[in-house]
Amino acid sequence: MWWWMLGLLACVLLLAVVIFFLTAGRRYKVFSEKSLRPPAPLVTDSRQRDDRLKRGFREDRVPPALDAVVIGSGVGGLTAAALLSKAGKRVVVLEQHDQAGGCTHTFQNKGFEFDVGIHYLGQLHEGSMLRVALDQITEGQLQFTRLEQHFDTLILGQEYHIHAGKTEMADSLKKQFPGEEEAIDEFMRLMKLASRRTPLIATLKIIPYWLASFLVRSGLLDRISSVFRLAATNHSEMMSRLTKNKDLKALSAYLFYGVPPKDSSFLINALLLHHYKRGAYYPRGGASEFAFHIIPVIQRAGGAVLVRAPVHRILLNQQGKASGVTVLKGQEEFEIHAPVVISNAGIFNTFQKFLPQPVQDKPEIQSLLGLVRHGMGSFLVFVGLDGTKEELGIVSTNFWMYKDNDLDTLMERYSSLSREQVLGNIPMMFITFPSAKDPTSNVRHPGNWGFLFAICYTNVFVFPGQIENMLLYVWNKIMSYTLTQMFSYTRTSACVL
Repeated sequence: MWWWMLGLLACVLLLAVVIFFLTAGRRYKVFSEKSLRPPAPLVTDSRQRDDRLKRGFREDRVPPALDAVVIGSGVGGLTAAALLSKAGKRVVVLEQHDQAGGCTHTFQNKGFEFDVGIHYLGQLHEGSMLRVALDQITEGQLQFTRLEQHFDTLILGQEYHIHAGKTEMADSLKKQFPGEEEAIDEFMRLMKLASRRTPLIATLKIIPYWLASFLVRSGLLDRISSVFRLAATNHSEMMSRLTKNKDLKALSAYLFYGVPPKDSSFLINALLLHHYKRGAYYPRGGASEFAFHIIPVIQRAGGAVLVRAPVHRILLNQQGKASGVTVLKGQEEFEIHAPVVISNAGIFNTFQKFLPQPVQDKPEIQSLLGLVRHGMGSFLVFVGLDGTKEELGIVSTNFWMYKDNDLDTLMERYSSLSREQVLGNIPMMFITFPSAKDPTSNVRHPGNWGFLFAICYTNVFVFPGQIENMLLYVWNKIMSYTLTQMFSYTRTSACVL
């Protein structure tokens, strides 16, 4: 009986997709090869870059007759604005920071340049979906450099190397984990399955809610594809079925994003590692190139990206629909109206800060907020080094360090520590050298090399007055070890910024 229902469902989905693309095609064509241009020379003039990335909010700079307002200039907000702009819509993006780009922005201090979020990306090989999408929203101007095949090093007491490559990743792991060949092959198979079948999960967002709800409640999803079972299984449980090797289990979840393996989906962790299977990449010219090349697409359609524009409220019309926002400048509040409002400011800011209180208090809103919570934070330390790349011995490889190979116990134990115990018991650390990944870095900032410590940390805001102590701890304990032991470099030539 169930196979007949699956056949009917497949026909319905196919019909829905065909109708969607046929009707969408009549309205506009967003993607086109004609929009691509040969890459222009890298712009290094600070005034030119600031005029685009740091254009401040003024009432007379807000375009007239807007089609949409986007709150926040992170990659999500800029991408939404660029796609609407390519469809002929006029959009304004409002950013509270003094520079557009969100986690793709960079900053300079004492001659050093640091990126805050784009450490490395995968799946940017020629013809990949991500590469095509980025080419479209930047008109082919955003260029990437492929990192070394050995792109990550994991330190669990013992050192493990992660290599990119269709077969090289698995072959390298088998050499480092003799006797675990069967487990590694099965993990790679599941990674491939996850990558190929994940679009099915997105289908649940496209089809009508009643149909998606029926598929979930009836248990038919597992019959359609095992990818739904992978998504619903926590990582620790799945890896325990594959191997007893604790180091291999830790390696399968080393790309830590704030959630212990026992609380995270196996599908997500598998996709993260698979993301780099075809290579790791870094933007030529630095992370700020993302916003620098997306903004002109928005401007050409009559839109704008304005910074120092803190949104205060989302405005609602008499029917209760969003009709614009207000921007607070000093004591004055400016209204900006548009029929569409897109928030890239996160669920908590959107529903607990921007919307009117009566809307916030609605049961459906509160039930949504009850499903999410703030995750574990991280503490970033930016370090500048004087010297050449060869003198310093720095590489493009990233380093992930953990105190223990049982990541679940490690994070659980850390979360239970008191304020006094936290500083001396950092469970993990991520070290990366953005300057070593970008071949233009030595031209733009000769002799200056920056690197970054990202330290897993409970929310800094619950530890008032301890930030200075944290910096001192990092310098005295971690910097001395890292610079003298890992990179054979004296700490007297470094400065924490």
